[in-house]
Amino acid sequence: MLKTVQLGNNCGLKVSRLCLGTMNFGEPGRGHQGDWTLGPDDARPLFKAAIDRGLFYFDCADIYGIGASERVVGQLLRELLPRDEYVLATKIAMPMGRGANQGGLSRKHVMEGVNACLERLGLDYIDHLVIHRHPQGVPGSAQVPIEETMEALHDLVKAGKVLYLGGSSMFAWQFAELQLTAKMNGWTPFVSMQNHYNLVYREEEREMIPYCKKSGVALMPWSPLARGILTGSYKGGFAAGLTARSQGGDRVRTEGLYRGDAVFPIADRVIEVAAKYGKAPAQIALAWLLSKPGITAPVVGISKLEQLDQLVAATEIELAADDIAYLEALYRPVENLLSIGSS
Repeated sequence: MLKTVQLGNNCGLKVSRLCLGTMNFGEPGRGHQGDWTLGPDDARPLFKAAIDRGLFYFDCADIYGIGASERVVGQLLRELLPRDEYVLATKIAMPMGRGANQGGLSRKHVMEGVNACLERLGLDYIDHLVIHRHPQGVPGSAQVPIEETMEALHDLVKAGKVLYLGGSSMFAWQFAELQLTAKMNGWTPFVSMQNHYNLVYREEEREMIPYCKKSGVALMPWSPLARGILTGSYKGGFAAGLTARSQGGDRVRTEGLYRGDAVFPIADRVIEVAAKYGKAPAQIALAWLLSKPGITAPVVGISKLEQLDQLVAATEIELAADDIAYLEALYRPVENLLSIGSS
């Protein structure tokens, strides 16, 4: 059973040690992840199994399946659990259509976007609303004044439509500026940061992670397994994908995220250490992440029951210090993906 942890030091919300990412649940064929999406009938047993193992924290986004994921996730959670027994996060900001105001973090889209999320989810409120990017970092959107975004988010909290706020993938100085703006105006601050962090992309160790640790903000990294690289799905190179995801259109996105020369040598070391411990590579990669101070609830994705059981078991693995050092030794700094707009 998964342990329960507090979502950082700045709120009283409790969540499961792992958060289930739901990008791959929705309507097969719809959205950028459509070639590896599971529909509600295939997703239901995975949700049931997650709940049985103590996982009650779920992460979604409006852009996943262009709304389809929220519909499926909302349907399944309403079927399987009373409202007060799960915590649901969803994200807004990415363009949901061709309209000039159908994306971004203007007051108009923040309000309309959250209302649309609630309608798709079939819920009265969102436990944890995450802005998918910085207000000025959304592709194709206006350069929204951060005061406009922060006040709109605060108004949603005060209206009871949202309980807690979180951020995702931005520069540490941008996140600090948003937090300071909220504090100066008496608006609701962010309690979490969903950042990009794993064994083959560690640029967040420079500023974002130290800032969040010092300020009590919960860290819940996305892509903790590097989109399958750290599970062995690619077997040494991007052309050697073994799964539907690694063989499909998503491979291009993965190649764009992981550019360093040490990516696959590090993945080979994960396989080596996994053999030493008698565990799966995914378990070692996750155990490494959970060994880092400040990490609250990594966002993990699954498509099979076996994967869920492995990840739940990984939360109990304690890696020796020399094994952690061995896993980390090959890493070399790479270009910060935020600087080229692809994180």
